[in-house]
Order: sequence, then structure tokens, then C-alpha cells
Amino acid sequence: MMKKYLIYIIILLSFSSIQAQRNSHYITNQEPLVAQPYTALPLGNIKAKGWLQNMLEIQRDGLTGNLDEIYEVVAGDNNGWLGGTGDSWERGPYWVDGLTPLAYLLEDEKLKEKVKKWVDWSIENQRDTGYFGPIPISEDTPRIKGTQQTMSEDWWPKMVMLKVFQQYYTATLDDRVLTLMDNYFRYQLKELPSTPLDKYTYWAGRRGGDNLQIVYWLYNITKEPYLLELGKLIHEQTYNWTEIFSGTKLMQSNPYVDLHCVNVAQGLKEPVIYYQQSKDSLHLNAPLKGLESLRAGHGFANGMYGGDEALHGNDPTQGSEFCSAVEIMYSFESMLPITGNTYYADYLEKIAYNVLPTQHDDSFMNKQYFQQPNQIKVTHEYRNFDCEYGGSSTLFGTTTGYPCCVSNMHQGWPKLVQNLFYATANNGIAALVYAPSSATIKVGNGIQVEIEESTNYPFEDTVEFTVNPDKNVSFDFEFRVPKWCSDPRITINGENMDFAVTDNKVLFKRTWKKGDKVVLRFPMEVRTSRWYERSIAIERGPLLYALKIDEDWVEKKEDTWKDPFFEVLPKSPWNYGLPRKTLEESDFIVEFKGKVSNMPWNIENAPISIYTIGKLVPHWKEYNGNTGKLPESPHPHRELGTEDVKIELIPYGCTTLRVSQFPEVDIYKKYN
Repeated sequence: MMKKYLIYIIILLSFSSIQAQRNSHYITNQEPLVAQPYTALPLGNIKAKGWLQNMLEIQRDGLTGNLDEIYEVVAGDNNGWLGGTGDSWERGPYWVDGLTPLAYLLEDEKLKEKVKKWVDWSIENQRDTGYFGPIPISEDTPRIKGTQQTMSEDWWPKMVMLKVFQQYYTATLDDRVLTLMDNYFRYQLKELPSTPLDKYTYWAGRRGGDNLQIVYWLYNITKEPYLLELGKLIHEQTYNWTEIFSGTKLMQSNPYVDLHCVNVAQGLKEPVIYYQQSKDSLHLNAPLKGLESLRAGHGFANGMYGGDEALHGNDPTQGSEFCSAVEIMYSFESMLPITGNTYYADYLEKIAYNVLPTQHDDSFMNKQYFQQPNQIKVTHEYRNFDCEYGGSSTLFGTTTGYPCCVSNMHQGWPKLVQNLFYATANNGIAALVYAPSSATIKVGNGIQVEIEESTNYPFEDTVEFTVNPDKNVSFDFEFRVPKWCSDPRITINGENMDFAVTDNKVLFKRTWKKGDKVVLRFPMEVRTSRWYERSIAIERGPLLYALKIDEDWVEKKEDTWKDPFFEVLPKSPWNYGLPRKTLEESDFIVEFKGKVSNMPWNIENAPISIYTIGKLVPHWKEYNGNTGKLPESPHPHRELGTEDVKIELIPYGCTTLRVSQFPEVDIYKKYN
């Protein structure tokens, strides 16, 4: 009997050891934090290629590479983050948070020097207490919440700079970063009991997950126990996102729950970040429940939610903020390696390949504060938004709308690149998000492997990997199978492979040699989904499709707005519905236009179209620069007398003007 129990104990210990396996080569969770299945690679180990590389180069030549020379709030040495008396809050850190990965992904020395200037100032001017950042006005000055003095002391912008330091360290291994963080986190542990996160602004209390994330990252390097104490304190002082996402408040509609759209996007990751320490499944599952609730109460077909700026329901004429898009992407990028849940990878692609490219122009010199899923005009006029900013919220400009986004939009594409590959807990490789790229990764006992990923994804369904290890080496290579794909096909060196799909992932363990090729094919079928007023959305693969509307871009300058901006006006009809017969017969013709351009994200270069039948709905008219009330589906058209019209749908990310949620029209109503 004793021998039987000993065998049982040995099996349990072996199973525990497997469960707790941790990557040997990169910064990953250490005990007692949960072992993470995937580990991020150092900045620069993954490089973009093809159209994605071009997006980074456009950013370099546009606002990301030059914001300090264009935008006066960030520009010059007078910025509070460079020792001046200017802006001391979030704008500069926001910009550098996107500039840092861009600089090292492109290996651009000029941009690296810009980053280093900001990093150096914070490090060289950290006070003896551990405080870093803009130096507050004299202690004798009265502290009035919301003034320049208290804004400079606010915990929130330091959280953004901590993300900068983290990225900078993985690219440079500059140990000064670790010293700064250690001193600052000891300062936080001492000060937070009397000066909590929301002391000076409520933003820090809503966004404490960003702070918590870096605390755990430093713990994984230093293993200092006080960091776990600090982590618990930060979680306790952060808004209770676990309760919000686990409950029903997000579906409240009369009135809508009073939550800020960007706080929701950032808060989404906080429960999972804390789960690493708590190991409570409630924290692990809260964001999944929250995303379901967001979709039900405020969701759009493009993956975003009505929030302009407060949460504002799911009418597709409501807006979604640019900051919300890049921050929810970052939340998915943060949760994916901790949870291993490919749901977040699917969702990340949906935002990156639909929402992100529509909200900046082709030169990355102008941005749109709010975008609309059904957007038929971009004009200087008031819309039914929670925040309007003088009617400028949909205009393309540098500072139109509220100017946070002109500083924060830069992280979108670079951080996507950083999450195309991961190292796995057992020293293998995982490709969970797809785009043209390459990566250098250590596997096994430290053998270096170069991976080339060649693809026209998300427009086409084939992704090819070429594996080039320094020498033959055995390791696990994992791939995500998108949830929308029902019939994946995989070859290795031209041979059709048998495989099992587990949790939407496929794993191949083999001895890999130089030149091995893995080809994934994910056949993309046209599918439909239902949204507000039972409207119809058309999707194929990771892409949402929208009506192609001819666009007229008009540059304007008005006395009421200091910077030039662009309006965009329609030059073709937009008020189409989709006939029931078209939907029942799946009457959609997919047409490829040839080679994918290095700038595919506009109507001229859209590499793929879906042609179908539409019917004009004459009484569905413009109202206040928007579509009027979306007709309920199915909408009777017997009296309309409209002819069938061939219409062209293109990827949502290629549009500026669009209808992406269509009414269904029919000669009768059909009830179940």
C-alpha cells in the first residue's frame, strides 16, 4: 500500500512540474506567479515585412517620427518630462510609448535618440525618494486637484512611462531602468496608503492595471518580495473591473452605465494581470464575460463598442475613440500570453485589421477621433455623441476631437508586430497572430531559430513559415487556428499533415532543420452576423466588409479650429439594404484584384471585393451628417419599387465612408 501511495505522489509531482514549466530564455513569470504558457520576446526580435513594414515606415515619416516637431504640447525641451514647465501629464509619455517600439523595430538611430532623450531625463532626475517624472512646483504651493501641479504628481502618466522603460530595457538591457523601477516601486509602496491612486485624478484609479503589469515584470527579474505586496495594494486601489466585467452593468441601457470608453479598454486586462498573483478563476474569466456584455449592450460588427466618450449603446452611428482601439489591442496583447486563450488573438486581429487602419490617413499625418461603423460623411458638424468638441470629432486632423489620440495612436501597429510570435513555456515557438514578418527565437537549450513568415493575410488565406535553426533541433511549434475557420489545412515540406486542433491550436513537435517549410491554409467563407435593429454584417476571415462609397476629400481651414483638417464627402449612393433572397442563397461573389499593395488600406488599393445585390431604401435618408434611423430588419420593400443593384463591398479597413451594418429588405416579414 505504501508503494502505491509513493507512486501516486510521484505522478502528482511530475504533473505539477509539467504544469509549472517556464521558459528558460526570456523574462517570464516566476513563482509564486502563475506559469504563463507564452512569453513575449525582447523588442527587436520580431520584424515586420511587406505591407506591415510599410505601415511602420509611414509612421516614421508621419506623426510618430515627428510629433515633437509638430505638436506644441509635446514639442521642445519645455515639456515637463524633459525638465520644463510645459505639459507634465500623459501626452509626452503616450507618444514615447509608441515611438519606442517603432524606433527599435526599424532600427532607426534618429528615433532611438529621441527615445533616449526622454528615458535619460527621467533616470538622471529621479529624486532620492524614488519619485520620477516632472518636478512638482514648490511644496508651499497649495495643491488643487486638476491643476498643473497635481497633474504632474498624478500616478497615471508614470504608468505610461513605465511601459516605455520596460520596452526600452528589453531592447537595450540598460540596467538603469531596473534601478529606477526598484526605487520608484519602493516609493509607491510607502506612499500609496496615504496618497492612493485616485488622489489627484480618477484616471490612475481606473488604469492601475498598467502599473500592476510592470510591477510583476520587475518581480520576474529581481524576485523582490515587496513587489508582490505592492501588487496586491495596487489591485486593491484600482477600480473593481472584475465586478464590472463579471456583472451585468455593461448591458444597462436606461440610462447607460457611466463608464469611459478608454478606461473600459484598459481596465479589461486588469483582472487577468492580477490573476497571475491571485490565481482566482474569477479574475481569469471576468474579461471574457465583460466582452460578451459589451457586445450585447454596445457592440459593433467591427469589434468595437459605442463609446463617444461614455459608453453609448450599439447604434452604428455612435462613435468609437481611437484611443479605445489601440488600448483594447494592448489589453488583448497583454492577456494572450498569460491565458493562452486564442480568443484574444482572434479579437486582436479583428481590431487591428478592421478598426485600426480606418482611423488614420495614408500618411499617418491625420487621425480621426471617433469613427462610426456606418459613416456616410466626415464633416464639421454636431452629432449625437457624448462628447462633441465643437463638432470636430469625426474630422481628420492633427488635434481634431480631443488631442489625447494624436499622442496615443502610435502604439497600435508597432505593438502588433511585437505579438506575432511568442516563446512557449517548454522553450518552443508559438505563432498566434498572423502578418508578414520574421523572428529570431531561442529554443530548446538555447539554439537560435530564424523564422520567416510570408503571407498576404488577412486578405488571403495562406500563411507560409520557413524555419532556419542554427543547427537541427527538436522543439514544439504551435499555430493558432482562427475560430472562424472550419477546415484548416497544413503541409510541412509539401506533405499534407494529419493534426488535432485543441483549444484552436495545432502543435507540431519534430526535429526542425534549415529550410523546413510549414504552410497553413485557412479557407475563408463569407458569413453573416446580426446586430442593432437586426442589421446584417458581412464577414470573411478576419475581415468585415463594408459598402464601397466613392470619397471626396476636402481640406479646410476655419477660424473656429486652429489646424487645417479634412472633410470627406460621399460621391455615390449609400442607402442600400440587402434582400432576404441574397442572404438565404449566399449570393456573394469574391474577387481578388491581384497583388496586395504595400498600402492596401484605402479604396483605391483594396485588394479584394465582394459583389452582391442591394436595393436602395429611398426613405433611409441622411440626418445630421449621419444615416437616419437604421430601418429594422427585415424591412418591407413591396411599396418601394426599387430595382436590384449590383453593389461592391470592400474590407472595412480600406474605407473612410461606409455602411457596414445593412438593413435586410424583404417583401414580407417572417416570424419564427
